[in-house]
Amino acid sequence: MGTTLPRPPAPILEESDTVADERAAPIRGGVSAGESLKGILHPGEQARHRSLSRLPVGPALRRYVAWYWAVHWDLREPYRAEVLSHPCVNVTFEASEQERGGFVNGVCTTRFERELTGRGHTFGLRFHPGGFGAFTGLDVGALRDRRLPLGAVLPGADELAGPVLAAADDDGRAALVEEYFTGRVTAADPQYDLVLTVVAAMERERELTRVDQVTERFDIRARTLQRLFRRYVGAGPKWVLRRYRLQDGAHLLACGRSADLAALALELGYFDQAHFCREFTAEIGMPPLEYARNSARSPIPGHDSADSSGR
Repeated sequence: MGTTLPRPPAPILEESDTVADERAAPIRGGVSAGESLKGILHPGEQARHRSLSRLPVGPALRRYVAWYWAVHWDLREPYRAEVLSHPCVNVTFEASEQERGGFVNGVCTTRFERELTGRGHTFGLRFHPGGFGAFTGLDVGALRDRRLPLGAVLPGADELAGPVLAAADDDGRAALVEEYFTGRVTAADPQYDLVLTVVAAMERERELTRVDQVTERFDIRARTLQRLFRRYVGAGPKWVLRRYRLQDGAHLLACGRSADLAALALELGYFDQAHFCREFTAEIGMPPLEYARNSARSPIPGHDSADSSGR
């Protein structure tokens, strides 16, 4: 169904979402500032080591691209940023001490770690889950846990990297990217509409914790759902559900919800506290209470802890 991509000599994972919401922008579906931090581990600490802006996408691309984002850093000491990535593809343009160019970053199914050193910046397009597959016609499963040069995935697009990185500011970069990709918009894909609807429900409705609940809700066969997620999202529906619930848990813990882990585990759809703690530790790299304590040392900028008790 899709295009098979060449495999690079060694898989390299790339930043998907190492961004805070420091400059607000319209987001498809309406996402609050607090929700937009989901996936960023230790968000308060990260905000002290890099700046972030999020820029709106024009109407022609809004169906496929959630937003543009830009991260800038200027550090005397290296800093390791960690992310529990969203189920989406990012196209990035990077200028750092390590490399310079444009890249396509597939869905990252493990905890992503990125060391920021010296001075640099990254400008990115975050596609909606399924959006890159719908926009390009590619089988996004072939990009899972991979990072490839932009031209290897979208022939001819590598010519865009030079002008984007040479632009005077992020608004200029956004304008160049917008013009390039708008000229390549394809016909609407009805299967993508279904994927968007299902993924949105998975993200927002914490009571959805099992694939059979999703298939029943949307009257779709499990095998069909698996095929659609492989083609458009790049990861299976079970993994997407699990990732969203872990993001919810990490976000609530960073906001101070650590007094009753048993209640939190049940709220997130886990069988009990032990199951939640085991999975959280395996994915995040530390137990929930330790993560909450570490996050409390660097509070989220502008966050009101009173908002952390509900959805």
